[in-house]
Amino acid sequence: MLSSWSIFNSLEGKKKKRKTFSGLNTSHLDRTKNKNKNGNSLPSSSNFQADAKNPGFSKALFRMAAFNLSPLPSSSLRVLSSHHPRNTPTLSFYSRFTPSLSFPSVSLRPLTSKKPRSCIISSALKNLSEVEPVSFPEKPEEFVAKFPSDAGVYAVFDQNDDLQFIGISRNIAGSLFNHKKSVSELCGSVKVGVVNEPDRAALTQAWKSWMEEHIKTTGKVPPGNESGNTTWARQPPKTKPDLRLTPGRHVQLTVPLEELINKLVKENRVVAFIKGSRSAPMCGFSQRVIAILESQGVDYESVDVLDEEYNYGLRDTLKQYSNWPTFPQVFVNGELVGGCDILTSMYEKGELAGLFKN
Repeated sequence: MLSSWSIFNSLEGKKKKRKTFSGLNTSHLDRTKNKNKNGNSLPSSSNFQADAKNPGFSKALFRMAAFNLSPLPSSSLRVLSSHHPRNTPTLSFYSRFTPSLSFPSVSLRPLTSKKPRSCIISSALKNLSEVEPVSFPEKPEEFVAKFPSDAGVYAVFDQNDDLQFIGISRNIAGSLFNHKKSVSELCGSVKVGVVNEPDRAALTQAWKSWMEEHIKTTGKVPPGNESGNTTWARQPPKTKPDLRLTPGRHVQLTVPLEELINKLVKENRVVAFIKGSRSAPMCGFSQRVIAILESQGVDYESVDVLDEEYNYGLRDTLKQYSNWPTFPQVFVNGELVGGCDILTSMYEKGELAGLFKN
């Protein structure tokens, strides 16, 4: 007859074994199937029947049914972790109802391959014959809206649709605007191709592809590209230089910047404060204002508000002086006329000619 103390110890021992199973102690994976860590036989089915009345037995039985802790067959599905502490056993799972699966090692690093420069160009640039021609606009301010300011190649056709010139440009809209001013009679329409990653080699290859296509089709070089022809060549700039309000950023001013602005707009008939220079505007609004002023043939001064070396602090000071928050700003006879929208509206209504004559 067992004493109460013996029965208690027997139950405690079984609880400890159940805790070992529920805690997923896998240190005996390398042992035989029916032996525990100490080499003793695992509890038989009769022991489990006796324990069925104990609390938590059903949970322990569920865990043992879900996790087979015996050595795994070769068809097991192994869940690997990329980082294990040293001496920590690997936990493996398998299901008897699913077929075996094998997973080769997979690198998570994306495979990238650099495309040759020619492939990038050919995918971004159409053939000359595939590009639709666009007519040259009549108004200067329409160039920015109609043509891209990106780098690429272009082909100019005359009024009879004969190709006159194939060119390269870092600013297609600006180059076409200059061609229209200098050789207007030869500018009927144009085909434009924007080049991705427009370094020198890419632009040259794009120009070469259009040129070779035209020569293969017609058997001759466009007139403007013939040796010795300077019709389409870049002409030296005839524009005035932009004004500088200060001798340099690190030079101490003896006169407040606001007074320098006031003196500038009072002493000059037309002054345009723009982003960038008049030869290379840095925004579409400034470029449109310059185009309008050039079309009117008016003598004007330009000031680059982005020049932090010689016009340091001009943007904030000018906004306070004119009480106008944006750029460009155009002053006529010392008074603010407005920005791009107002100047464009006056141009379309024919009001600028009278303004500049007064």
